[in-house]
Amino acid sequence: MSKKHRKVKNVVVKCAADMFLPFSTTFGLCVILFGSMSPGGGFQGGVIVAAACLLLYLGYGYKTASKAINMEVLGTNEAVGAILYVILALCGIFLGVRFCQNVFFEGGQIGEMLSGGTITYMSYAVGYKVLTGVGFLLLLLLGLLAPDGDSEEETEGADK
Repeated sequence: MSKKHRKVKNVVVKCAADMFLPFSTTFGLCVILFGSMSPGGGFQGGVIVAAACLLLYLGYGYKTASKAINMEVLGTNEAVGAILYVILALCGIFLGVRFCQNVFFEGGQIGEMLSGGTITYMSYAVGYKVLTGVGFLLLLLLGLLAPDGDSEEETEGADK
């Protein structure tokens, strides 16, 4: 492939990544937020938001994606999501009922965003855990697959 065609291909992929990145993030967050009232939920929304890591990699390469998204923060926040879920699940035991029982359901009207009670908050915790966990795994796997020196400047320099 000639240098001119490679440069055009890179511009097209970058533009597509730039175009779909906000859509992926916004749509995934909407799926997480409204998951207890509509199809979808924490897991599905978390995976959609984590696709932003993949879009960054496809558009800009591994170095840029790993600079934009800190893997240590993702790994730590995955544990935070799991702890949040367990705390919400234990609320049932603390209030004298079963583990994972819906105990905060009296606060809303049917069809409102928080009407699902504990289920809504658990869905948020799952979404947070999944988006951080899948994002971390994607960056980890892409880092293993990325060739050494994965950047545009080095790729263009090799063509000269």
